[in-house]
Amino acid sequence: MVIKVGGKMFAIVGLADPLKISLKADPEDAIIQRNMYEAVQPGYHLNKEHWNTVILDDSIPDKLLKQMIDESYQLVSKKLSRKVKLEIGVL
Repeated sequence: MVIKVGGKMFAIVGLADPLKISLKADPEDAIIQRNMYEAVQPGYHLNKEHWNTVILDDSIPDKLLKQMIDESYQLVSKKLSRKVKLEIGVL
């Protein structure tokens, strides 16, 4: 399942077992998250510098996972054109 903002994807949810979610990340944060949690891996079939794939195995605190999702949304939405931001109400 692909989740988009303004026509650009910010999350990809793999519904197979185990559940996984791929999220855009700041390159420095991506490395830190991978080093902190075994469940955070370089983006599967994505740009490994900018994407992480997270295995949803309850090893990542919910608060951190929500922050990662929000960061991915913010990184993608801030690069949208002004016109698209106005159309979808993120400006």
